[in-house]
Amino acid sequence: MKKELEAFDRLLTIMDELRAGCPWDRKQTLESLRYLTIEETYELSDAVMEKDEESICGELGDLLLHIVFYSKIGSEHGTFDITNVIERICDKLVTRHPHIYGDVKVTNAEQVKNNWEKIKLKNGSTGVLSGVPGSLPAMVKAYRIQEKVRGVGFDWEHTGQVRDKVLEEWNELQHEIDQKNSPEKIEGEFGDLLFALINYSRFIHVNPEDALERTNKKFIKRFAYMEQKAAQEGRNLHDMTLTEMDVWWNEAKGLD
Repeated sequence: MKKELEAFDRLLTIMDELRAGCPWDRKQTLESLRYLTIEETYELSDAVMEKDEESICGELGDLLLHIVFYSKIGSEHGTFDITNVIERICDKLVTRHPHIYGDVKVTNAEQVKNNWEKIKLKNGSTGVLSGVPGSLPAMVKAYRIQEKVRGVGFDWEHTGQVRDKVLEEWNELQHEIDQKNSPEKIEGEFGDLLFALINYSRFIHVNPEDALERTNKKFIKRFAYMEQKAAQEGRNLHDMTLTEMDVWWNEAKGLD
């Protein structure tokens, strides 16, 4: 523990020095750091997806710096400091883990999640979904919405029901398309289908954001292979037929 405390103290000292002596660091505000923090979070996400633990370590350090930076600015404003930040999360963890720090009994992780949501409501949350950030990407937001309402029992009973809902939404979307209805109605049904698919992903224990990102990376890798093959043969993808490109695409699939 001494080693960890010494390392954290060093970071706090460096932050004080940078805030006092570096023109760029001195210029930063809570608002100016916001988009940088979002960028750092996505960089950490990329490292996790790549299973690059060395990069994960570095990106976690960048995020920790941001936490310290926000806290330093807060202390200058007289509103909060790093001690307040740490104490608040410690208090929250103790309160929301009564099976560890109290006499509540649980037998699995699902019960822990359900208790967490119930405790949040008791402690002043204005609603079950009030804690879902409005700026979350739509797919992540849908997944979190579904997780949260599940915590109070508003959920399907088994996977078959959700599969049927996906098929129902698919048929409704096709109906709107076949009837040549308005783009707004088609968009609405498409959104319903996506929401149902995300619901289905929960029941088959697949994180939809991770699944789609892995597919994105797979597609990029395969398409880059096609571009490389075209360059090697002095050809341009624009001038090739889809059948010709499919040959290289299938080669790329074989390399996955």
